Amino acid sequence: MPAFQPFVMEQMMSEWENVVDVNLSESGVHPMTFGELLAMDGREPNDLADIGMFYPQANGTPELRETIAALYPGATRDDVLVTIGAAEANYLAVNTFLAPGDEVVMILPNYMQIWGVAVNRGCRVKEVHLDVERDWALDANALDEAVTAETKMIVVVNPNNPTGRIMSEAEMDAVVAAAERVGAWLLADEVYRGAERERDEETPSFYGRYDKVLAQGSMSKAYGLPGLRVGWTVGPAGAVAAMWRRHEYTTISLSMLSDHLTRIALSPKVRPQIIARTCLLLKGGYGLLGEWLSEQDGVFTGTPPDAAAITFLKYDLPINSTEWMEQLRDESSVLIVPGDHFGLDKHLRVSFALPEHELLDGLARISRSVKQIQS
Repeated sequence: MPAFQPFVMEQMMSEWENVVDVNLSESGVHPMTFGELLAMDGREPNDLADIGMFYPQANGTPELRETIAALYPGATRDDVLVTIGAAEANYLAVNTFLAPGDEVVMILPNYMQIWGVAVNRGCRVKEVHLDVERDWALDANALDEAVTAETKMIVVVNPNNPTGRIMSEAEMDAVVAAAERVGAWLLADEVYRGAERERDEETPSFYGRYDKVLAQGSMSKAYGLPGLRVGWTVGPAGAVAAMWRRHEYTTISLSMLSDHLTRIALSPKVRPQIIARTCLLLKGGYGLLGEWLSEQDGVFTGTPPDAAAITFLKYDLPINSTEWMEQLRDESSVLIVPGDHFGLDKHLRVSFALPEHELLDGLARISRSVKQIQS
């Protein structure tokens, strides 16, 4: 067995995000309160007083799975497995459909959880890097060369984490064609669908484009409800059932309250209100970030994100990204994600869909650190 590969980014966040004064490492929009969510549905907290605190159905109540399935044309509740966050969905997908020694093709940069789970599973991970010189575009030729008859799974994050870029239809078609050519599973992390910054239409899903797609979703990033700890997989019913069997070895089920609140959040009445809130946070926060960047004398460069509550900035300073993260954390009490966590030094991932005072406070602390490094 290979040596255990820790998930360094989540380790950093779990140890520090609730310790620092300002957390700019979070990748979702600013969380909602319980009261805000219920108010969108015209309810009061006491309206939920009669919900029983028993185990819900382990794969998600039929009502919740039907609500999720409605977001994916052609899906039914049997095509949905509800999990404890998308992180569990990713973990189950790797451990259900991959065996030690299997080949996985990973499109990078991305959220590195699946990479770590695959490495710890003993898989052979091949990397295909998005082209930074073309604003993080997919190199379809490189993908085609990397995918072989031995490839069992292709992994993609769309919209991307950390860059926020949305793939074009042609790029999505290229990913599907590569998977279909060899019969590989296509694991699509789509947790930022609904967090589009500059366009009204939602990012299309990979679901339905190929019969071996596993589309992962979550209430955490675009919806601002990470405390519910709700995620899901949408895929072929047989594949979902196989993941369900592994799910019974891990978390078993959501809480009854999380199941109920997610049904409210994804209802036709409430979901549009949540997406509108997300849009306001994204546009307002990125406007403030843009003003701040214009005052930094060219220290930072980057491609504006199409979606997501994060931006991936390259910086021109004589300091390693992990060292700078630690310096900001220890001396300024602000937390960011270093580019090293994505294999790209001299970059920072910074969140911006936050309350104005919190975002400006965090950016001001980074500015003071920049001046200190330059002096």
